[in-house]
Amino acid sequence: MSLKRRLLSSLGLGWMAIVLVLLAAGWYSGRQLIREVSDTHLEYEARLIARQIEQEVQLRLEAMQRLGADIESTGDIDATGTQRALENESGLLALFDGLAVVDRRGRVIADWPHRPGLRGFDVADHDTFLFQREVGRPYVSEPFVEPGSDTPVILFSVPLTDADGEFAGSVGGVVNILNGQLFERLRHIRLGKEGFAAVMTASGRVLVHPQRKWLLEPTPSASQNPWLDLALDGWEGTAVGPLVSGTVALQAYQQVWTPGWVVGVFLPRDQAFAPLHWFLRNLWLVGGITVLAMLPLLAWLLHVGLRPLRQLERQIKAVGQGYREFLDVRTGTEEISRVADSFNQMAEWSREAKERLLDRQAFLDAVLASSPLGMFVYDMQGTLLYVNPAMTQLTGYTLDDHRNDSLDAHIHPDDRGDVRDLWRSSLLSERDFQRQYRYLTASGELIWVDVHASLVRLESGTPLGFVGTMKDITEHHQRAALQRWEAEHDPLTGLLNRRGFERRLEEALADWLKGGINAALILFDLDHFKPINDEGGHALGDHMLELIAHTIAAQVRKSDFLARYGGDEFAILLPACSLEQATLTAEKLRRAVEALSVSHAGNTYRVSLSLGVTTLVAGDADIETPMRRADQASYRAKESGRNRVEIAPAPV
Repeated sequence: MSLKRRLLSSLGLGWMAIVLVLLAAGWYSGRQLIREVSDTHLEYEARLIARQIEQEVQLRLEAMQRLGADIESTGDIDATGTQRALENESGLLALFDGLAVVDRRGRVIADWPHRPGLRGFDVADHDTFLFQREVGRPYVSEPFVEPGSDTPVILFSVPLTDADGEFAGSVGGVVNILNGQLFERLRHIRLGKEGFAAVMTASGRVLVHPQRKWLLEPTPSASQNPWLDLALDGWEGTAVGPLVSGTVALQAYQQVWTPGWVVGVFLPRDQAFAPLHWFLRNLWLVGGITVLAMLPLLAWLLHVGLRPLRQLERQIKAVGQGYREFLDVRTGTEEISRVADSFNQMAEWSREAKERLLDRQAFLDAVLASSPLGMFVYDMQGTLLYVNPAMTQLTGYTLDDHRNDSLDAHIHPDDRGDVRDLWRSSLLSERDFQRQYRYLTASGELIWVDVHASLVRLESGTPLGFVGTMKDITEHHQRAALQRWEAEHDPLTGLLNRRGFERRLEEALADWLKGGINAALILFDLDHFKPINDEGGHALGDHMLELIAHTIAAQVRKSDFLARYGGDEFAILLPACSLEQATLTAEKLRRAVEALSVSHAGNTYRVSLSLGVTTLVAGDADIETPMRRADQASYRAKESGRNRVEIAPAPV
């Protein structure tokens, strides 16, 4: 993109940024203002509705109290007298959908108008009757279904007392929740197009809602509307939260304390903020039109102001093509003159740096080429840039060969994954790479190499790449491997020695303690071996030991570990082996060795085995414990007549 377009875009974007800031400021301040006004309005509406409901409830309770006083004044509370009293108060049907009297036993003895199945109905277990009998105060019931009509109603009731002041029953008026005058008026309350009011009981049942399907349904859970859940516990106030439909709405709650109801007023947020949205859309439109009107004027001004830059561009291109050595821009713009001077100075420095770089490159090539070690250079992207002659001679691959193959194509497959991961880590972390691994040369020879690569940085600290060396350590590695083998093996039999066997037993014990992988242990020494050494000499004894080593190796699994533990003592570790399997193996060893013999000076010599068998158990904290059990079992075998297998008992 040209500088002119960039500047034009920047100016346009700057103006748009100003518009956006104005939009954001208008949105934030308008949102706050509308929220405050809406909260005040909703709170007022909720308080007004709650006050109206409170008055309606008090009116009905007072009417019930007057009716109760009339019934009590007649003396005895019986069916005939109370029925007459109800019929005389037909005017109360403007407030109630029905009247009823309950005696002290909880049976309906009078009702008006008559409803089939109601008279004689037992309400002794009803919460309203129990409250009246125990507390003796007017009461507004929870919603319930009126007997005989399946109509959901609310009962407004007051207690009745006899001449002695004792509880004599109650009189009440029911209000139909679906069609009652009290609830019908509330159901038609609207706030704008989508706002509405609802009334809930403190126990969580919906009494009033513009949608009839919600009537008497449980209120939404705390996870759906936490503010409503707080209101059911007695909280009053305003909030913003989602409705069951998912619509976010402004909400206000007020308590109607006498009946224990909660008034909720709800206004969808989109409806409340609609005027603000209209204002911001128009502000955005005006800002956009202004930007479009200003762009042609800005474009012409930029065209005039950028003429010196176009001249500077042509001269820089000429320098790059070799037609000029320096810039000579004649302009009154101070900034462009400084740019030209800086470019000329940079061009001079560049020529000097190029000359120094060529000298250093020639010196570096001479040093790398004369090095006896294989050397290579990688850039920070992992691309091989250089290999010296010593590395080509070591690996048999030229630089082109390395580039045509993948970086790890010549590494032994067992080492390839670790080397690849370590090299990637070095590239990302800029740490040194150092690793010994197996390498397949071009001639097919497998060698061990020691590779060390270090990061090279410029004087400014910028990483340039990795320079490394590759050294053939095959002979050293083989010598070290032989030394490790000799340190853990018996030179006569080739079996493990005590040191090698105990290390493997410690590993098996660790597997047992951590993962529950069991292992068995067999210890034995040779019966009647001393005469072979005494009469035939140590050479004959060594021959017998070698013969025994070969024999027992043929009787066990490849995964088992055999050891000459010392002198004529042997040990066998059987990983992942049960006690029964180990006992069978010990018996096979006993029979196989029993059949062996050596001869000297006309005499034939035989040996037998006294074997002790055990497995690792929960109490084994170190290798000495199972070794001691197996050794004791072997000793019992020898004491019991030799040439036998003894199993070490499990510790108590």
